Amino acid sequence: MSNTPSVDDKQPALQGVMLLAGAIVLAMANFLAVLNMTIANVTVPNMAGALGAGSSQGTWIITAYAVAEAITVPLTGWLSTRFGAVRVFSLSVLAFGVFSLLCGISTSLEMLLVMRVLQGMAGGPLLALSQTLLLRIFPKDKTMEAMGIWAMTTLLAPVVGPVLGGWICDNYSWPWVYFINVPMALVFGAIAWILLKRYEEPLIKNPVDKIGFLLLVIWVAALQVMLDEGKDLDWFASDEIRVLAVIAVIGFLSFLIWELTEEHPIVDLRVFRHRGFAVSMFVLALAFGSFFGLNVLAPLWLQYNMGYTTTWAGVVIALSGLLQVVFSPIAAKLSNRFDPRWLIFFGCFWLGGDTLWRAVATTDMDFWSISIPLFIMGVGMPMYYVPIMGLAMGSVNERETASASGLLNFIRTLSGAFATSLVTTSWQDRSYIAHDQLASIADPTGQLAAQIAAAPAQTGEMVRELFDKMVMGQSLLLATNGLMVSIAAIFFISAFAIWLAPKAARAVDPTSVGH
Repeated sequence: MSNTPSVDDKQPALQGVMLLAGAIVLAMANFLAVLNMTIANVTVPNMAGALGAGSSQGTWIITAYAVAEAITVPLTGWLSTRFGAVRVFSLSVLAFGVFSLLCGISTSLEMLLVMRVLQGMAGGPLLALSQTLLLRIFPKDKTMEAMGIWAMTTLLAPVVGPVLGGWICDNYSWPWVYFINVPMALVFGAIAWILLKRYEEPLIKNPVDKIGFLLLVIWVAALQVMLDEGKDLDWFASDEIRVLAVIAVIGFLSFLIWELTEEHPIVDLRVFRHRGFAVSMFVLALAFGSFFGLNVLAPLWLQYNMGYTTTWAGVVIALSGLLQVVFSPIAAKLSNRFDPRWLIFFGCFWLGGDTLWRAVATTDMDFWSISIPLFIMGVGMPMYYVPIMGLAMGSVNERETASASGLLNFIRTLSGAFATSLVTTSWQDRSYIAHDQLASIADPTGQLAAQIAAAPAQTGEMVRELFDKMVMGQSLLLATNGLMVSIAAIFFISAFAIWLAPKAARAVDPTSVGH
């Protein structure tokens, strides 16, 4: 990744109302970009149904955005040095609003997916540049507050997305999930340019790694399509899946070789030589992917199994965000006083224990039985996420900070996209397996089937549908609980894996943490 120029110390930081306005614009732009990764989670059935697509095809609405956003993150450094960070940020916010509008007026699933890809490409630069510009406008003695604001919006958006999306769908219609972005994006883009253009830095014409970028797109896209389509095409029994797997493997290996030998790589993989950074990224991918997967799985279970509306499913998910807001600044302060590995261990272990608690769900649980574990989960996420940034950046050389930070954003976003595909695929497959097993157990002698066959046609059909509905409900529950156990295990692995990282080699200046 191309390095972003250092902060110009001669340019005074913003103060008072101007600082507040700048912080709100930058934080909300980051919030919008992350929000749109999850706002579609509970609305996929509505969107897919309205556009004549199946629920399995609807998951593309989530992954198309996330993959496009992840792919453009590595380009942010080059774009910033070539055209200016403030200019790229302002134009990206405006483009985000335009493509959101086009998402809302889409008349087919194909059109919506194309617009979601473009929306994600516009959102990628917002993730990194909102962080960079926040650190630029804040006084040096308040940089931890800037980092806390950025981390808070990054963690809060995924849990606000489902409740906002559900409320919009229940009270209006699915296009408004995208229309609400438009006025905010236009306003934020204009204010950002007017307020921050004096923080623009001299342009540097660094070469862009075109081949590296092309290889990145090829292997990531092939892998994502394989994960999304595998469940519908019987995985490796399908020629299409086998071809995609070959393309993904060859593309990934080619990408590794090219990036490790290129003078100006789009993704500087050399930073993985630092054990602390490599371990931090491994833990980040596992834990954030698991967290994101939970936010995809829970709304599916609540709507399809528990009969919740999209609004109430979103409300339940959003409860996990309440304590995240409280503990994000606490985690930032503790990161300066304690070994971050202990905080990361605590956060991941807390998330694993909470997820295991949720793995004993039943179909007769009330609202609070479902909600309390989600509320408590809000403690763990910031306690792991905030300190892992400091540990990762403190493990690399100072000149590699920009590349490492960009890679951190890339891995975080990509892990969310992959987790979405893996969770939805596994949930569907597990439910089918459980359905077959339960059907044979529920009627081992075939007596019920014989009685249904002997009954009048209409009565027999009603009994058959009722029986199948009961079996399907329990099948979905077993699939959900099984996935919860698997995700909890991943959190526990993450907790212990962090001890493979050494202590950070240096204390990190927060102003250097950005793309």
